[in-house]
Amino acid sequence: MNHARGASRERLIFHVDVNSAFLSWEAARRVREGGADLRLVPSAVGGAPEDRTCVVLAKSIPAKRFGVRTGEPVAMALRKCPGLVLAPPDFRLYDRCSCALMDVCHQFSPAVERFSIDECFLDMTGTGLLYPDPLDAAYALKDRIRDELGFTVNVGVSSNKFLAKAASDFEKPDRVHALWPGDLEDQLWPLSVGELFSVGQATAARLTGAGIRTIGDLARADPKRLQAVVGAGMGRRLHRYANGEDDSPVLADPAEAKGYSISTTFREDLTEMSAARLVLLDLADSVTARMRADAKRAGGVSVTLRSSDFRDRSHQTRLSEPTDVTDEVCETARRLLAEAWNGRTPLRLLGIALTHLTSEDALQLSLFSDERRERARRMDKAVDALRRDLGFDIIRRGGGADVGRKYRAQLENRRERRP
Repeated sequence: MNHARGASRERLIFHVDVNSAFLSWEAARRVREGGADLRLVPSAVGGAPEDRTCVVLAKSIPAKRFGVRTGEPVAMALRKCPGLVLAPPDFRLYDRCSCALMDVCHQFSPAVERFSIDECFLDMTGTGLLYPDPLDAAYALKDRIRDELGFTVNVGVSSNKFLAKAASDFEKPDRVHALWPGDLEDQLWPLSVGELFSVGQATAARLTGAGIRTIGDLARADPKRLQAVVGAGMGRRLHRYANGEDDSPVLADPAEAKGYSISTTFREDLTEMSAARLVLLDLADSVTARMRADAKRAGGVSVTLRSSDFRDRSHQTRLSEPTDVTDEVCETARRLLAEAWNGRTPLRLLGIALTHLTSEDALQLSLFSDERRERARRMDKAVDALRRDLGFDIIRRGGGADVGRKYRAQLENRRERRP
């Protein structure tokens, strides 16, 4: 990998990506507690094999050699590798590790954008006096995360977010890679078009069918022809990405949350209302738990949808009374989804946002509490308490959690969010 720095640039961006995050975080915990390192043996994070809906969320490199794949049923993984060591998912642990990762990154730059639970962007522009060589800074960051937190990351270095993310996807684990605009012809263009960030299987098939097989073919393609193949918006974006162009800023996390949001991106477009409703249950379960932990209630709910052509739209409503009850948020989100989506247009992303926050002890408008709501609230808080003690997966709501894990597994295997 050529790490030579090109011509002078105004921006310097790092992308940090945890190697096989869920597995690495579980392995680091076990090593701290004196146990064996799961990263050195065939192992995976996933549920019980008798539960047919449970899938592999992450796997070790030794497990990969047996053909174990992220997102496949646990039972299938065990057939490929009978000696596979299984670890149950622990989303509470993952949240703690993610926060620790962000804390270390903030010590290198004040501008850190959490892109997902296991990756972030750092804007290192203007840090030349502290870090004259950007690669030295990247190695220092990588090594500090490994030494202090016990897990490894890849760090991609470039002049924009897209190229930094592309660089971090090169050889793994525990590596630093730079990808400058002058390196595209040698390092990026020979790759198959399906390797380009945000190109899913369906889009890759359309491009390949049109004779566009490599990222270089995409970069050299006539923009109008490209737009005819994949649509105007996606065509323009992919052409820019293939040519290394991206001017999106690093959006640092706000100091204080003005709302709570969560979303999931699907590797394979979602086209069934029943599946979408289950995903919303999983999202509502997660986001309301976070809100309750901060003793807040939401007076507004919105649902965000991204179609397969990357068109975003949202639908929102104000509630008659602020709530922190999971079922109320879920049912509101499902109603908004039914109003905004016909159930046929392929969806790439679904998200829920909770807004118009009030404190838990704020004066309510109703003179008499709804007994059913109070019962649901007590149940939610009991579930929260159990999860704090025993792990998030100890209690699951209906089938939503399994559907949610399936899509989180898809993200773990190949993320398709825009930088």
